[in-house]
Amino acid sequence: MQQQRRPSKKSLRSLDYLNVFLADVRDGVGPYLSIYLKASANWNPVQIGMAMSVSTIATVIAQTPAGALVDRLNQKRMLIVLAAVFVSIGCIAMGLFPTLPVVIGSQIMIGIAAAIFPPAITAITLGLVGHERLDRRVGRNETFNHTGNLLAATLAGLAGYFIARKAIFFLVAAMAVGSIISVRMIREREIDHELARGDGEESDEEDQEKHQHRYEGILELLSDRKILFFTIAVVLFHFANAAMLPLVGQELAQGKGASDTVYMSACIIVAQLVMIPVSNLAGRFAHTARKPIFLLGFAVLPIRGVLYTLSDNPYFLVSVQILDGIAGGIFGVLSVLMVADLTKGTGRFNVTQGMLNTAIGVGAGLSNVLAGFVVKNAGYNVGFLILAAIAVVALAVFWFCVPETKTGVNRNASHQKHLAKS
Repeated sequence: MQQQRRPSKKSLRSLDYLNVFLADVRDGVGPYLSIYLKASANWNPVQIGMAMSVSTIATVIAQTPAGALVDRLNQKRMLIVLAAVFVSIGCIAMGLFPTLPVVIGSQIMIGIAAAIFPPAITAITLGLVGHERLDRRVGRNETFNHTGNLLAATLAGLAGYFIARKAIFFLVAAMAVGSIISVRMIREREIDHELARGDGEESDEEDQEKHQHRYEGILELLSDRKILFFTIAVVLFHFANAAMLPLVGQELAQGKGASDTVYMSACIIVAQLVMIPVSNLAGRFAHTARKPIFLLGFAVLPIRGVLYTLSDNPYFLVSVQILDGIAGGIFGVLSVLMVADLTKGTGRFNVTQGMLNTAIGVGAGLSNVLAGFVVKNAGYNVGFLILAAIAVVALAVFWFCVPETKTGVNRNASHQKHLAKS
């Protein structure tokens, strides 16, 4: 049974280390690329938007196949190793040769890797601890992930200021090596690969039949109204969110010299400091209900977008990242748990994750492209306000159209009330 799973301390500790190292590896150099291309390579906002978007386009294409691959293969650790190698090669190439073809090609490699990391890590986690302990374990994963982001942002700021901006690329490559070592330390025999794809309670005969109807199952996902509205809300959330920090980075890069990387690191550090306790608390409180917690994450995003328009003072922009920390900490935990709720017992957990992350990639990619054009023609404040308006729509869709998914708790509560009345 799932609740009797007891993975070794070595595997769980290695999963902690994996989340620390992968924290700054999942998206390559992330917003630092925006600063580097503007300040060191003199790219314009449209070119930067294209460079930032091509990675998410590659992720869109690879995401659902990656989820299906994680469902099908038992070699989940090796998938993470290969993805980390992709990120390492891409970052080193961009650091050495910041030309358009090299940056685009490298971003495509990193985008493909980014499609593999989320479902593979979550599948390994579910395969190790089971559904009963998933909420707290995902909260722990995100806590260590944000701790890794905090460490990486601090090192990146120091490296960018005291060495060179391109040193950040090599830092990410080094962290990719650390992630490879960590994932290899997780004991393969302790991962239940049936449980890892959302089965776990079915017989072998039933499981084989489900595999025979895998493509029908994927089509069923598209007709599930709960998953559909959840996906729409998430797409809009990332449409509004993805371009905000890169735009802040571009503002910080205007006339501030080498200190721009320090300010960007400060933005990330503040957000990660908030995400560490928020993600831990989200994992604990999500045991009783999902939607009220997730609503808070949706609600702070439009506020953040409006606040960015009030001042371009670096200290103010950094302080606004507190809201990013709240939203990011909640989203990282609750999105995984709600997908697990919606797919429990179906064997489609990682495929659904893949499709959801494809939607996230669509939202993020369109966000950077739209923001680049708007900023070039109307300025940064208009860009932030448009993103804030999209965030309001995302909040409305989630509030009115997405139901609570923690049905087991609701049923138990209803049953207890019924017994009390009797």
